[in-house]
Amino acid sequence: MQIFRYKMWKNFLFIIFLFLAACSLKNQKDKQNDLPHVSEVTNVKFDTLYHNFGNLIQGEQVAYTFNFKNIGSSDLWIKDAYSTCGCTVAKYTQNAVPPESSGYVEVIFDSSGRRGVQYKNVVVQMNTKQGKHSLYIRANVIKK
Repeated sequence: MQIFRYKMWKNFLFIIFLFLAACSLKNQKDKQNDLPHVSEVTNVKFDTLYHNFGNLIQGEQVAYTFNFKNIGSSDLWIKDAYSTCGCTVAKYTQNAVPPESSGYVEVIFDSSGRRGVQYKNVVVQMNTKQGKHSLYIRANVIKK
């Protein structure tokens, strides 16, 4: 009888997970639809694509700002910036970045519940020829 309950809960949790994943995808699509129509592509140059936070004490929250410049001839828009890990989030320039102007992507890493060397990436979707750009962070999380 307990095996049946375990399987029932396992299936229930799986269905909840699928529902939340579907909601998340819908929210991402809605967010992209909120942007003005962007038909022109441009070029971007990041100062760096990698940052090493070094050693962190477990539970610390740290941030690094990746700066970029629009080196193209039309406005640059960030459509989205995301990570596959909930411990890493991104904040970014919300408005159009005119040619020869700069913007940012701030990556925030929460080391709570993490241990050892952590490699995380944030995917930034832009109206550039490449479309997606990856930013990488590294941290060595030391348990208290």
